[in-house]
Amino acid sequence: MQKFEIVACDLNGHSVTFETGALAGQASGAVVVRSGDSVVFAAVVASKEAREGCDFLPLTVDYSEKTYAAGKIPGGFFKREGRPTTKEILTCRLIDRPLRPMFPEHYHNDLQLVSYVLSYDKVNQVDVLAMNAASCALMVSEVPLLDAIAAVRVCKVDGKLVLNPSPDQADVATIEMVVAGTAEAITMVECGSSEVSEEELIEALGFAHENIKKLAAAQKELAAKAGKPKTVVPEPAPENEVEEVVKSLMGDIKDTLCTPEKIERVEKFRKIDQKLEEQLVARFGEEVAGEKHEAAKRILESTIYTEMRRMILEDTHRIDNRGLCDIRPISCAVGFLPRTHGSALFNRGQTQSLGIVTLGASGDSQIIDGLDDEYKKRFLLHYNFPPFSVGESKPMRGPGRREIGHGALAERALKHVIPDASEFPYTIRMVSEIMSSNGSSSMASVCSGSLAMMDAGVPIKAPVAGIAMGLIKEGDNYKVLSDILGDEDHFGDMDFKVAGTEHGVTALQMDIKITGVTLEIMRNALQQAKEGRLHILGKMNEAIQAPRPELSQFAPRIVTIEIDPDKIRNVIGPGGKMIRKITEETGVEIEANDDGRILIISPDAAANEKAVFMIRQVTEDAEVGKIYVGKVKRIMNFGAFVEILPGIEGMVHISQLEHRRVNKVEDVVNIGDEVKVKVIEIDSQGRVNLSRKACMEQQAEQS
Repeated sequence: MQKFEIVACDLNGHSVTFETGALAGQASGAVVVRSGDSVVFAAVVASKEAREGCDFLPLTVDYSEKTYAAGKIPGGFFKREGRPTTKEILTCRLIDRPLRPMFPEHYHNDLQLVSYVLSYDKVNQVDVLAMNAASCALMVSEVPLLDAIAAVRVCKVDGKLVLNPSPDQADVATIEMVVAGTAEAITMVECGSSEVSEEELIEALGFAHENIKKLAAAQKELAAKAGKPKTVVPEPAPENEVEEVVKSLMGDIKDTLCTPEKIERVEKFRKIDQKLEEQLVARFGEEVAGEKHEAAKRILESTIYTEMRRMILEDTHRIDNRGLCDIRPISCAVGFLPRTHGSALFNRGQTQSLGIVTLGASGDSQIIDGLDDEYKKRFLLHYNFPPFSVGESKPMRGPGRREIGHGALAERALKHVIPDASEFPYTIRMVSEIMSSNGSSSMASVCSGSLAMMDAGVPIKAPVAGIAMGLIKEGDNYKVLSDILGDEDHFGDMDFKVAGTEHGVTALQMDIKITGVTLEIMRNALQQAKEGRLHILGKMNEAIQAPRPELSQFAPRIVTIEIDPDKIRNVIGPGGKMIRKITEETGVEIEANDDGRILIISPDAAANEKAVFMIRQVTEDAEVGKIYVGKVKRIMNFGAFVEILPGIEGMVHISQLEHRRVNKVEDVVNIGDEVKVKVIEIDSQGRVNLSRKACMEQQAEQS
């Protein structure tokens, strides 16, 4: 086992420590990161040899929040951790995305990163600790990571930037972002915000990077003390003859890269592949051509990559002939589906999202149970990316990490404009069905989601649009691209997604394929994105400008009434008898809250009204001067006891039964009779005195 080493990093008076040598001695590298009483472990194992025939980095990231870390036992039948939760999947992506560009181009060894949360104090959040732990485990291993990646969370609370805030602080923040980077530059951003300005975001990014430098330095210090010698990655042998064959196809490559239509362009690329195979056979013979196949594919990909980037940097020419800041043609339609609660179809170029909104009661909200305290989530956005959307045929499984990540980004962009539950007590489920994709489908989901919610009558605070920006950078020369295509994403250096209203940004996500970008580039990208976002919002406003004033006729109506919390038991009744009676007689759904709020849910307004009346009956207090129709429950010599409200009886004295003298109560009323009575007094002990005679007098006066 390695020698134990520890390095501490001071972040504004708060200590983060990196330790190695105590755990997992057989792993390639293993690290424990501590902050307060939160402890995260990460281990990495790399295969000794590169995977044969592999032309990508075979990196697998697994992250698990062990419930024992928070002193909890897992729910469910099996009482052990099972399939990853949404939060665990999103954290896997947070770990993976900034690390993936930091490996040598030709490093193709199998690589697995495993991270566990071992202890959680509910103050120091563990996802950013896991990101730092993963990078540090790579730094102390033999894996040739190009530079240390560090991560922090930054929030803006009460107008002040807070480093690595607690969950409670993050809940009330106007900006919450996770930022990863090296000591030199920022490499990844994941951000949600409440319609803030671009300058506020740049300020937060600068603050984050200053602290990232400290964490990166601590990782490097630990690697210097306890790190293993790094694996040397051999460069592939030059294939000059194969390169000559590929260059002979340069005319076809340039023609293909000037083909705006995706399907036609894909077909031309397929023909280039065929022509390359034919020319390899002609030059080397069939047997040798097979051996040259992998090298030819690699060189062809590199040639296409280089030429597309040259076109943009030197000729400012994009694949579909747009200018650098131009947005693809946009069309929008709302009310696309007749029976859903809200729907919208958003098209931008060849990217198409069908957004569908379903409204439900608060009981339809999702219960989130993890390391933090259990809570309910009332806004859900689910993103589906079927293979036909890109013209492919593949097995359809459940949602993968990509679908979950894209859905989370679109959800973050829209959740800041969702009305409060007190104003709109519905659970809102938004689904984005990607029907066609050629880049930026997550941002199309933001647009279709905003339109669909307005079509459903959800009173959102403002419409939201999203745009994906790209970057081509060689040395100091760079170009920022608006509304990137799939190929521009594939061959570019940055995927920079920005969503927001006309007032400010609500979500931001940045991933890069180079070693980092400067704040100047990010400032330029944000400004260019703002111009594009406002253009898209203008197109969306042509379809619908504001939420519809009425909900769909198929959506449930929720009526909220407030009663004395002590009367909730009257609504429930013994063994639930009363609430069952109300729901069976009216067909509504009822949600009773301990604070006295009762929600009545039904698409039938008349049923809601009847349920309200029945609830008022069982929760109402007797009122002096009011006439009730009651039922005689008991008879005594001196009068009759009449139930005027459920559980509330009053006495009609024998002298209050008739205007004449009554000798025997049974001469006027009997048990089970319905009788109109008036409340004439409620004494100091709460006893209700009734009068049939006073009721008769009042009716005579009115007639």
